[in-house]
Amino acid sequence: MLSSIAGTKTRVLIVDDSSFMRMAIRGILSKDPTIDVVGTANDGVEGVEKALLLKPDLITMDVEMPRLDGISALKQIMAKAPTKVLMVSTLTNEGARATFEALDAGAIDYIPKNVTDSSEAQNIFREELLKKVREATRSRFMRIAPSLAGAGGIATQRPTVGASRPVGGSSRIHGKKINYVGIGASTGGPVALQEVISRIPMNFPYGIVVAIHMPKAFTGPYADRLNAKCSITVREAVDGDQVKPGTILIAPGGMHTQLLRSGAGLVVKTAPTAAYPQYVYIPSVDLMIGSMAEASGGSMLGVVLTGMGNDGFKGMQQLKQRGGVTIVQDEATSTIYGMPKACVDGGVADEVLPIGQIGYEIGRFMG
Repeated sequence: MLSSIAGTKTRVLIVDDSSFMRMAIRGILSKDPTIDVVGTANDGVEGVEKALLLKPDLITMDVEMPRLDGISALKQIMAKAPTKVLMVSTLTNEGARATFEALDAGAIDYIPKNVTDSSEAQNIFREELLKKVREATRSRFMRIAPSLAGAGGIATQRPTVGASRPVGGSSRIHGKKINYVGIGASTGGPVALQEVISRIPMNFPYGIVVAIHMPKAFTGPYADRLNAKCSITVREAVDGDQVKPGTILIAPGGMHTQLLRSGAGLVVKTAPTAAYPQYVYIPSVDLMIGSMAEASGGSMLGVVLTGMGNDGFKGMQQLKQRGGVTIVQDEATSTIYGMPKACVDGGVADEVLPIGQIGYEIGRFMG
């Protein structure tokens, strides 16, 4: 079973070697009337066995476990009985690296686990867990394409995702001048972004900035991972960075990122979340793309990839008002068609493309 049937409860299996975490996750999920915890498992071996036996709609999977770790268990489940899996990851560099490996192997998303016992941390974990489970329930189930796994490629179960569906037309889009590229993403974004930038040539002449909803501990390791897998340089942005050709800057997690005009170019300005309480998502795609549109005078390409909610729509709207160009990911290849859909419905998407074509389309602006 790949997704819950409308009107029925989402059946969840909890896999974690910590009895405390199993009880905590069960306690949180059991209070939601739309969720049914159908079982728990103490390690990866038992997790695989119960996944095959119970056929849940969704599995929460700890990363570090005895006998069989979470990533190995995930790979076995994907091979034997593909199921939506939500990884439960520690907020460490090691946890981040394992999480991205799990996403490459087919996990749909992750939930950061804060091991402190403060009531604030527990409340944050509770809210994030429920939000992520609900998102995963509504998400499109993706399968890793065997020929692309490990090369940053993804594919959906639907076979007809190769055809583009232009809204404004490629010739009109590529007739416009750009100097910068801003990309935003959320749920499903780590794998989708890797797919996009792996297809951008290393001599791409325009600076690129990415805002993807991630915690502070994850954006650095994520940038390092992308840098190792792609021909173009990728690194986490820091306050005062200049946006330069040949480099992709990843907005740091846990704070907001703006782009400001400095002389003939743009510079990164980071700000604490308290400075912009109106932005719910962190780092804000709206703030990043909107500020870049203003600072560049609209001479930029805005790209919105898969993600829940509508973050990015207002930024893309500001960009269109300044004469910029926009591309969004199509529904067929989006894990969650929330952020791209908001742009399409709001009339600010010049072109709607499957994930496998977006990087190529960005590269065409070199001409």
